[in-house]
Amino acid sequence: MRKLSYLFLFFAFLTIAMPAMAQTASSTVVSNITANWTVAAACIGMAIASGLCGLGQGRATASAAEALARNPGASGSIQTALILGLALIESLALYTLLIIFIKVK
Repeated sequence: MRKLSYLFLFFAFLTIAMPAMAQTASSTVVSNITANWTVAAACIGMAIASGLCGLGQGRATASAAEALARNPGASGSIQTALILGLALIESLALYTLLIIFIKVK
């Protein structure tokens, strides 16, 4: 219950911060602030995507190694599923990087 209240408190702070960032002072100041926040958000997004990609690949490889240890006869189908799964997991980081290149310019 405490985690849920912290989550709601976090989102309340986000909604309060939105009008403060919406005020315009000067076009150059606003564009510099926006550019800085865009780059920071891109770095954070890429870090999260890469971290989750690494965790997913590690879990998939560990599960495949365990499956191969239990049933060596099914190595062909396990390796095929592992390669397909690793390719899909890696596409998460690649799509994130593509979106960052498009957004940040």
